[in-house]
Amino acid sequence: MTARITGLRTYDIRFPTSRELDGSDAMNPDPDYSAAYVVIDTDHPDGHEGHGFAFTIGRGNDIQTTAIRALESYVVGRPLDGTLSDLGGVWREMVHDSQLRWLGPEKGVMHMAISAVVNALWDLRAKRAGKPLWKLLADSTPEELVDLVDFRYLSDALTPAEALEILRRAEPGRAEREAYLLERGYPGYTTTPGWLGYDDAKLARLCKEAVADGFTQLKLKVGANLADDVRRMGIARAAVGPDIRIAVDANQRWDVGQAITWVRELSRFDPWWVEEPTSPDDVLGHATIARAISPVKVATGEHVQNRVVFKQLLQTDAISYLQLDAARVAGVNENVAILLLAAKFGVPVCPHAGGVGLCELVQHLSMFDFLAVSGSMDNRVIEFVDHLHEHFVHPVVIRNGNYLAPTAPGFSSDLRPQTLIDYAYPHGPVWMEGEAA
Repeated sequence: MTARITGLRTYDIRFPTSRELDGSDAMNPDPDYSAAYVVIDTDHPDGHEGHGFAFTIGRGNDIQTTAIRALESYVVGRPLDGTLSDLGGVWREMVHDSQLRWLGPEKGVMHMAISAVVNALWDLRAKRAGKPLWKLLADSTPEELVDLVDFRYLSDALTPAEALEILRRAEPGRAEREAYLLERGYPGYTTTPGWLGYDDAKLARLCKEAVADGFTQLKLKVGANLADDVRRMGIARAAVGPDIRIAVDANQRWDVGQAITWVRELSRFDPWWVEEPTSPDDVLGHATIARAISPVKVATGEHVQNRVVFKQLLQTDAISYLQLDAARVAGVNENVAILLLAAKFGVPVCPHAGGVGLCELVQHLSMFDFLAVSGSMDNRVIEFVDHLHEHFVHPVVIRNGNYLAPTAPGFSSDLRPQTLIDYAYPHGPVWMEGEAA
């Protein structure tokens, strides 16, 4: 009998990170890192499951979970092999559903729900292939990769023929790059010291620890109070010296003019980039800021809602670093498109990973990019936050500031079974204990 997908299970998982202000920034002062989590079941005797999630920061995670369940009819009951062999087609079916698309289109809660399901299917496909996702993608032919991409709205900037050329150009030397990746890993940078809610002593201590751990770049949250930001940047620069890169992240807090004024005040500390200086939808605003604050660079992407906005940011020279997110746009397929766009425009990709499980996911995308798309690690780093990795079956491994390439089959997205019990909201033991306290 043909094996089929038999179920789609969802979980509202939340971690009380607001209690210690982990993840705090100028726009999000008290986040509870959360995962609208999905598990895809099959009746295949190998027993593999597909795991995926949409990342949120607390309230509304139940809405996100409900949106994921609305996609059940697109996967449950389908033949397993046929579905996994045509993830480009499955992606198009979900994204182009006219009634669900009306809720976006191609943005917001519904698009993130598609991301969770698509990523879970990729996790299942990689597990069944016995490969980590980065390896599964890198071993695909250029034609197979191009077939994953929806070029609607992109062809004025990137055609299928150009995408094929980019991928074919990266084929020579791939084996040598893979050996290098497996030996040395992929460079990371850390945001762990820079959360806005940390006091000055904790900031200085964590900056020094980050350098001791081998990181050559770190990031501070800014944007709430200019005098505080000047003081904190001074503390961080004194702690790490002149040779460590310090990026800053305003988390969309500023208007365009305010961003320009603020960054100029911080420029004495040599910020490597300013991240999310204004609304993620304001392409022209980012371009204006980029021109005004040069040589300080602009980075953004974690809240960019789809490949079309990324295209415009690249076309207008609005960003120097593209920060794709593994769980906001519609999963692996759309991120392949975004990686190809970045390669076409010669802009380094430095993924966003500030959240539960995002480090685990984005490492695969950057490593695939190195092997099969850009072929480069120059000026490319993956964000690292040292929070909640213990809840994953295959957590990230950092050595001397580098991400080591994952070797376990899949997308590194499996939460531990006990975590699905303990952190279920609102009736998991962790949340019930919090109410009692």
